[in-house]
Amino acid sequence: MGFFDFLRPKPIPKATFVTAYEGLFEKKIPAVRPISQLNFVVLDTETTGLNPKMDYIISFGGIKLSHFSIPVRNCKEMYLKVPIKNAEAIQVHELIRTKDPVALRDFAREFLEFIGPHILVGHHVGFDLAMLEKALRPFGLKKLQNPVLDTQYFAMRLEKGIQYDPSMGKPGEFTLDSLCERYGITLDDRHTAAGDAFLTAQLLMKLLKLAEKKGIKDFGSLFR
Repeated sequence: MGFFDFLRPKPIPKATFVTAYEGLFEKKIPAVRPISQLNFVVLDTETTGLNPKMDYIISFGGIKLSHFSIPVRNCKEMYLKVPIKNAEAIQVHELIRTKDPVALRDFAREFLEFIGPHILVGHHVGFDLAMLEKALRPFGLKKLQNPVLDTQYFAMRLEKGIQYDPSMGKPGEFTLDSLCERYGITLDDRHTAAGDAFLTAQLLMKLLKLAEKKGIKDFGSLFR
């Protein structure tokens, strides 16, 4: 062992639930699988702030969607124990005391079991994924392996075309609020993880129906 080996971070051993999760991706989703046969997990997080390096997840909301339906039994909402709270974030989600908070390890295990190998969906979902991967890192997971669909960019693609440049559009045109209003979705329970996940799930169903009319009918064309 050389001198610089001591400076390298030691690899984090994988928890058994992480190994089980990663084993779900040995087979890829066939490109020809129809959208009607795909399973989606729509998710959202509320956090202590907007910096993935410094902030923490306060709550998680997730909904499994398949066959263009949202069974209530396929919904999950969890609140986490967090060390700090950010006053600016509290003004948005108004979470001061979380109910029945779960330990981080329990959250990580339940979250991976919940999402399985399904397609992850969120609105401006990159931030949520960064926060979730940070929460899972202590258990040996480097990166979530699921296919990911962002409803914000999916809506842009369907309405404006695949070459659309967001910087040329109107400010706020593709926010969750604007899209829900445009597609006739009632804005209930906004700025909670479960509420935003439910709104996004409804938006996803509207967008998938529109995609089908435009010839996007299978996994391959959905992610081209």
